[in-house]
Amino acid sequence: MTPTGIIITILIGVVVGVLGRLVVPGRQPIGFLVTILVGIVAAFIGAWLAPKLGIPTGTSGPIDWILLLVQVVIAAIGVAIAAAVMGRRRTGTLRR
Repeated sequence: MTPTGIIITILIGVVVGVLGRLVVPGRQPIGFLVTILVGIVAAFIGAWLAPKLGIPTGTSGPIDWILLLVQVVIAAIGVAIAAAVMGRRRTGTLRR
């Protein structure tokens, strides 16, 4: 991946994280920074995983919608996992 591709993937990851959070129903006890980090990780995983699954990633337009959808689904899964982990951590035995 080129340096330009890495920067673009990070920027797309911010959007993907927010979209992933919007897809997950209910309230998530995670902050905006965690949402962005989950989105960036999801963007990199999606960009790596889509060609491995045989999903075509080269489109003629400026936006690859199928790859973006894969990244949003991965981000939604990541947000749900982060919300479950953060929610459990905040509601421990010491917190009433």
